[in-house]
Amino acid sequence: MKLLILTQYFPPEVGAPQNRLFELAVRLKKSGVDVSVLTAMPNYPQMKIYDGYQDKDYLYEEIEGIPVHRASIYLPKSKSIVERLKNYFSFVYSSARVGNSKVGEVDAILCESPPLFLGYSALYLKRKKKAKLIFNVSDLWPESAEKLGVVTNRWMLKLAYNLEAKLYRKSVLVTGQTQGICKNINQRFPDIKTYWLPNGVDVSYYDPSMVTGDWRKENGFNEGDVLFLYAGIIGLAQGLEIILSAAGKLKDHSSIKFILLGSGPEKEKLQSIKQEKQLTNVYFFDAVSKTEMPSIVQASDVSIIPLRKLELFLGAIPSKIFENLSMEKPVILAVDGEARELFVNQGKCALYSEPENVEELVKHVLLLANDPALRKQLGERGREYVEQSFNRNTIAQNFYKELIKHVGKN
Repeated sequence: MKLLILTQYFPPEVGAPQNRLFELAVRLKKSGVDVSVLTAMPNYPQMKIYDGYQDKDYLYEEIEGIPVHRASIYLPKSKSIVERLKNYFSFVYSSARVGNSKVGEVDAILCESPPLFLGYSALYLKRKKKAKLIFNVSDLWPESAEKLGVVTNRWMLKLAYNLEAKLYRKSVLVTGQTQGICKNINQRFPDIKTYWLPNGVDVSYYDPSMVTGDWRKENGFNEGDVLFLYAGIIGLAQGLEIILSAAGKLKDHSSIKFILLGSGPEKEKLQSIKQEKQLTNVYFFDAVSKTEMPSIVQASDVSIIPLRKLELFLGAIPSKIFENLSMEKPVILAVDGEARELFVNQGKCALYSEPENVEELVKHVLLLANDPALRKQLGERGREYVEQSFNRNTIAQNFYKELIKHVGKN
């Protein structure tokens, strides 16, 4: 079976979709699938083309034996919706062109969304290659963009919803990153075949027994400090103001430190809040490569994973949960719905804190800061749970069987 993964995001970029798709590609290749990737010149999250990739319309490389075709992309000059659309549609055009001229025949195309508009390229290449389409939904776009107020233009929303429906109907299979995404799609499109393709973790990579180095000491933290880590996109959906509000209420607890690691559109705003409130217990760090993450997670004591209090996020499962639990780190989960059911109720490896409830977050921070035995217990449970239920090897094996059913080749 020849499978093309079409995605705007891929390593050497760092991030949830980059890691997830790369890990899936590597494992499908081991199962005998002829996997290739069509993606953009790496630029995320700095929105700057990486060294070695500049001034190129096309580049071919191999990453761990995976053929990767790279097409050009326009980088936005501001955070406006118009500039963002230019970014998306530039890759729609370049990926269609490169896919048609540089990628050989394929049996199936796995298209990653968002961005939803990449579906235009997927439909074009599906027709040109006479391939079957598998549409992978990691975020319900445009619904999330509408509810977050990112897109308000009614004409644009109508266009996006029509494209979403067309893509689902043209796909032999629609995969959802969460059960909530699959349920949402099935409620609106009862005739569409969906499949839960969850995120997961490489438990051999995120293994606390394999970490070397001392990130905590190298960055000036003391052995007695209790480090609460948020690592990921610093964006609107995460509602990270809650961490700064909690930090403000815990100023007198000198051993409690909050670390925000990553990049995103809200970072400057949060840094300004830190300065304004003189929060000396909050530390910002830039996004790092995947190779550095295990040591940073190992150096922390607890992970805080919040999302804003929106019905939209009841089906969300932030990917950073898996890496932290695999590293035996307890999680304060300020996310309701599916994530709460999986990791609080079933896995019993996280503490639930109501989204956007600062007082409740403060209560859980103090509880874990003062109870190292509880931290250890939750961490050990977390490692065991993700190893059993969210191991990337098992996820890929199950998806391979599903591919054979719908594509018809092995």
